[in-house]
Amino acid sequence: MLLENYKQQFIEFMVHCGVLTFGDFMTKSGRKTPYFINTGNYRTGSQMEKLGGFYAEAIRSHFADGFDVLFGPAYKGIPLCVCAATALYRKFGQDVSFCFNRKEAKDHGEGGSLVGAKLADGQRVLIVEDVTTAGTSIRETVPILRGAANVRLAGLIVSVDRMEKGPSGVAALTGVAREFDMPAKAIVTIDEVVGYLYGRGINGVVVVDEPMKNRIDAYRAEYGA
Repeated sequence: MLLENYKQQFIEFMVHCGVLTFGDFMTKSGRKTPYFINTGNYRTGSQMEKLGGFYAEAIRSHFADGFDVLFGPAYKGIPLCVCAATALYRKFGQDVSFCFNRKEAKDHGEGGSLVGAKLADGQRVLIVEDVTTAGTSIRETVPILRGAANVRLAGLIVSVDRMEKGPSGVAALTGVAREFDMPAKAIVTIDEVVGYLYGRGINGVVVVDEPMKNRIDAYRAEYGA
């Protein structure tokens, strides 16, 4: 599997940061999974700078200039949209607006639930998220956006597509894309992750050896879309 250089770097970056781990885990939906992605483990300025660069590369690859505003759903989406906007300007000279929501609307000062750029009718909004398993956060986000202005949904970008069946029986990203009539993309897919890491040493450790690969294959056979 030949991957773009930024995808290879991103996969290794997730392992180095302890964001992508392999073992025994339970997903929010109750599935026992041999791998887990926790973007909450990004915790330094240098990591966020690099992470923003990977998002920027993927955004340029999939969406180019087909959007006006980046939106980060609270809470994990907030630093993601900020670092992506920063990296788009730093790497590509593309200066885009960003905004995010509060979990609870502010009842003083300027009020409202949105922070950052003021959304306007007709603007194309690209949602920046970490990982989408069932699409729940997107279904909560879209009414917030449409309640602020008559915006257009430019799409959704996440870090990893787990490629698992959602409630509708299709992949979560595919279901979200169909439901809201917008493209939904990822920096990398789980197949790309596993294909790249299988048998490869990262800091002298092979995180996806044959037994782990077999476990992942069994999990994907049961839950994969």
